[in-house]
Amino acid sequence: MAGQGEVGPTALRMMLGSHLRRLRERAGVSRSDAGWAIRASESKISRLELGRVGFKERDVQDLLTLYGVSETRERERLLQLAREANNRGWWHRYGDVTPDWFDAYLGLEAAAELIRTYEIQFVPGLLQTADYARAVARLTPDSARSEAEVERVADLRTRRQRVLDREPPLKLWAVIEESVLLRPIGGLQVLRDQLDALRSAVDRPNITLQIIPVDSPGHAATGGAFTILRFPQRDLPDVVYLEHLTSALYLDKREDVDTYTQALNLLASTGPPPQSARDHLTTLLNQLSA
Repeated sequence: MAGQGEVGPTALRMMLGSHLRRLRERAGVSRSDAGWAIRASESKISRLELGRVGFKERDVQDLLTLYGVSETRERERLLQLAREANNRGWWHRYGDVTPDWFDAYLGLEAAAELIRTYEIQFVPGLLQTADYARAVARLTPDSARSEAEVERVADLRTRRQRVLDREPPLKLWAVIEESVLLRPIGGLQVLRDQLDALRSAVDRPNITLQIIPVDSPGHAATGGAFTILRFPQRDLPDVVYLEHLTSALYLDKREDVDTYTQALNLLASTGPPPQSARDHLTTLLNQLSA
């Protein structure tokens, strides 16, 4: 397990929130009563326990007292965790070009050890070239996005990709509809360069790519794109990320995670094997050059 100094604030909030939930349940305290104790609502307790918001040190102190945690060392350990969880991650410097609801995903991505994703519209962000990322950024509904902002988005994409080169590297398993690789976002040359970059990426041991042909029959993952993140910390549950046009959902209930995991497992097991991805990409590149 990684030390806390290596874990981002989003993961720390989730770890502390999960621990507080277990303490509350062990003490037999309802969310409503816990909210009353810190002058907040039941929904605030829910958000705290899910790691969705920052922690006030006074609130953590009051909750620990309510839950019967009196041992000085344990209280200080959890309070220190709360202080570290309130630190800002590196991605906050890009807050001018990312929506608020995306911050949590960036924190989870930085903390994950394995990401499995299913894409139907774009090449996954962690595999995008800079030019492809710029082209995607220009597709934003906000037509007023400046070229300087487009560059900031592309820079963020590049910065995110460092997780693939860290030690140990993030493991990425991407299942992509072939239609994604036929869509000339940014023009044909941008698409060619992107396909060539994907062909190089599949040679890396920590990257797995499966391409679902356009003529394949229907499959279980018919609800749209989604991502499943897994973490090295035992305190953190898997999280399913669903992105919408103006918001996102983060699901960590076991039944939800299991449903999406089963759908992705079925899709991966019935689709072409990862070993065929390189040849498939070469075929697409040859078709573009014809």
